[in-house]
Amino acid sequence: MTLQAQKPVDDGEKAHWLAVRPRLVLASAFMLFLELALIRWTGSNIVHLSYFTNFVLLGSFLGIGLGFLRVGRSRRQPYYSPVVLAVLVAVVLTFPVTVDRNTEGVLYWTSLSTSGPPAWLILPVIFCAAALVLMGPAELVGRCFPELPRLEAYRYDLIGSLSGIAAFTALSFLSAPPVFWGLIAAICYGLLLIPRPRSLYLGLVTVPSLAVVGLLLMETLTAGAIWSPYYKVTMRQLTQLGVLVTDIAVNGIPHQQAVPAAARLQWEAQYGLPYERTSKPPKDVLIVGAGSGTDVAIALSKGAGRVDAVEIDPKLRELGGSVHPDKPYDDPRVTTHITDGRAFLERTGDKYDLILFALPDSLTLVSGASSLRLESYLFTEEAMKAARAHLKPGGTFSMYNYYRESWLVDRLASTMQSAFGHKPCVDVVSTAGQQAVITAGVTADAQRCASEWPGAAPGTPQPANDDRPFLYLKDATIPPIYIITLGLILIVSLFAVRVVAGPYERMRPYADLFLLGVAFMLLETKSVTGFALLFGTTWVVNAIVFAGVLVAVLAAVEVTRHFRTPPLPVMYGVLLAGLLLAWLVPNAWLLSLPVPLRAVAAVVVAFLPIFAANVVFAKRFAETADATTSFGANLLGAMVGGCLEYAALVIGYKGLLIVAAVLYIGAMVLLPRKSVTA
Repeated sequence: MTLQAQKPVDDGEKAHWLAVRPRLVLASAFMLFLELALIRWTGSNIVHLSYFTNFVLLGSFLGIGLGFLRVGRSRRQPYYSPVVLAVLVAVVLTFPVTVDRNTEGVLYWTSLSTSGPPAWLILPVIFCAAALVLMGPAELVGRCFPELPRLEAYRYDLIGSLSGIAAFTALSFLSAPPVFWGLIAAICYGLLLIPRPRSLYLGLVTVPSLAVVGLLLMETLTAGAIWSPYYKVTMRQLTQLGVLVTDIAVNGIPHQQAVPAAARLQWEAQYGLPYERTSKPPKDVLIVGAGSGTDVAIALSKGAGRVDAVEIDPKLRELGGSVHPDKPYDDPRVTTHITDGRAFLERTGDKYDLILFALPDSLTLVSGASSLRLESYLFTEEAMKAARAHLKPGGTFSMYNYYRESWLVDRLASTMQSAFGHKPCVDVVSTAGQQAVITAGVTADAQRCASEWPGAAPGTPQPANDDRPFLYLKDATIPPIYIITLGLILIVSLFAVRVVAGPYERMRPYADLFLLGVAFMLLETKSVTGFALLFGTTWVVNAIVFAGVLVAVLAAVEVTRHFRTPPLPVMYGVLLAGLLLAWLVPNAWLLSLPVPLRAVAAVVVAFLPIFAANVVFAKRFAETADATTSFGANLLGAMVGGCLEYAALVIGYKGLLIVAAVLYIGAMVLLPRKSVTA
């Protein structure tokens, strides 16, 4: 295999003031940071992205792949990137998409009434703009690759990517507003793009970068937003029926109200029904989705002696502590837990008289995982069995929300029936919006129903489970809007690759690397969703998992660089064995383990195939004749893998392992003959 560096294709790079290694690390860090910032910021202003969470991710992968493929075809600096970023920021702030209704309620799929540009117009703009923006940093990264040995370049690229994740995670921890993201982008553009000629640099780099910072500063100062790790949170105070109410919106969607407990109970019966359906007054109460504190205040007003309040978003909890008129979080009977509700149930050893899921609709998806919402694992049959296991004798479990569809009420009620072994109480408080309360006692004698639930209507879908936790998907199918959108993405991508990279023949020798990219994206998705189930859907868990994937990749590169590894067919065998192990180990067994042992087992199961897959990639990449084209083909494969993630809606997340195995076998078949013994 050949590891010698190639001659740089761009003589202009010799004039760069940064040496190639630090430049590669900085460009890689900037590339990943910009990708994460775009996903986070566009989703806070374009409500449609709550349902296409990987839309910007797919555009980013396309742009990164195109950036690598463009290396060698142009010697011009990618000045287009800051210009397109400035235009994107201006368009999104000028034409945001928000929900134009003032009632609370669960949102799912496309059941939205919105103001702003329609989805068919704004989503293609966002996708294409994300691709063009990321193509610039990717091109800067790609220009460094020919100057270094293959695996050394890949190594510094991974170190930079980890640095980008660390920087964005730190800013998320500090709840920094987007103006700081814009400042970092402006600084990176200034450091990486060569200021020659100066007039061109001033007009295409300095001015657009300052425009981005200025626009994001205006947003920060005028919106009055609080930036949590999940949302852009805004609030307004108003008087409703003589009562001071604080309305809280997230990402432009009405979400919660901080209302005195007495007023809430008077206005909406659903909040008091869980306490009326119990066989005894609950003293120990667990509230999942505590939010701004109204449900906690109601529990205290009903005589609870102890309340565990679980809320995933730290900023919503902080708002509740500062603006709720009843000050429920100041009460010594209340203990707050900032974590995912399912993770709390799997971790705690406490038992309760009442467990309440209080409108836990997150209105956002887990970044990087198709269709997995923050609360998805709360509404599976396994989750309700976990809740039942934490009830005291005579205890009850209850949930309420605005379910919008009668089949959804029946699905949740039948899920509860399956988990508890008897029919629950079902109170449809209002048919407008299907406002309902569903309650089940630990035994049938522990609940007090107003009337017997007649059972689920014909055609009600089966209960959701941990493998397919898609509560709002009625049928095991991919909704047409996704099929059409993903098809258009692939068509646009094929056209863009042809225009930017030239004939497809350039990538033909690297068809196996393309398939490796497709399969690895599916493997990463399975890992992210698996860790979300085992440890929670929190942003901290997601950041750790994404960083862990990169560490596993980096470890594979270092092992390949410093040690003699088995031939590629053998490594493919190890990889397929790792996939088989991941398939055979059930989630239920992992959840039954103590948290430290669960962490060790989960890391082994998830990261063994990831490590093996990247040893395969590193060995194959090291011998390629064209570093940038081969790497670009792999990145474009990752984009296709992002589209293929939606197959989980039909076959479940575990089924992605089978698809990945087929793709890896295909990549092995396409190996060049000289690589078989490498």
